[in-house]
Amino acid sequence: MMQITPTVKQLLIINVLFFIGTQFVGEQAYDYLSLFFFENAKFQYWQPLTHMFMHGGVMHIAFNMIALYSFGSALEHFWGGKKFLFFYISCGLGAAALHTLVNYFMFHHGLNALIEAGFNPKEIYALLNQGQMDTRWVDTLGNSGLSNFAGSFASPAVGASGAIYGLLVAFAFMVPNAELALMFIPIPIKAKYFVPGLLVVDLILGVSGESIFGGASGIAHFAHIGGALVGFLMMWYWKKTSFNKNRWN
Repeated sequence: MMQITPTVKQLLIINVLFFIGTQFVGEQAYDYLSLFFFENAKFQYWQPLTHMFMHGGVMHIAFNMIALYSFGSALEHFWGGKKFLFFYISCGLGAAALHTLVNYFMFHHGLNALIEAGFNPKEIYALLNQGQMDTRWVDTLGNSGLSNFAGSFASPAVGASGAIYGLLVAFAFMVPNAELALMFIPIPIKAKYFVPGLLVVDLILGVSGESIFGGASGIAHFAHIGGALVGFLMMWYWKKTSFNKNRWN
């Protein structure tokens, strides 16, 4: 078992402290530190950073912290603390960016449809910021469209998953033949196949808006993809310009 590295240890501590703190503070902490859509009155400029230290439950933080320890320690061993932290935060911010971009298109698609149907945009924003909806909106948007419209505006994103997905991509770059397995699928699969397969599943679920078990998904799949995309671009650039060739054999 690889020894935990200093930066990973500090990130683990910060995440756990944030999680314990939010259990005491309650909903106010999530309102203040989660990532809200930038047109929502609850949005604050620090949320693209702070949301990656917030988690929605014990299982959520447990899975993310196990992954951070497992893959992060290996990567920090290769890179050192400063480069690892830069990579980790960059992937988390990339996750926030793509998640926000997707929400922007989903929200404005619904907003434009409502405006064309004769609804007043100021009244729409006022209701949404009060946590309310006009029941007539469903006639224009349908149940699915209304869910996407209201959810993209009102539902906050939390978790380190976007940054973790960046670590998964980096790990697949560094040691592509390492065998990985999910807890509920205990079949070893090489990282170079495992990580792309995981991303394909996320993309399908993100587009469909459903969970892997059916029903609506509360998971920010496009945040995962955003973190992975930034991780891929950074690894591609570093491989091309910075690293010793022997590290990529």
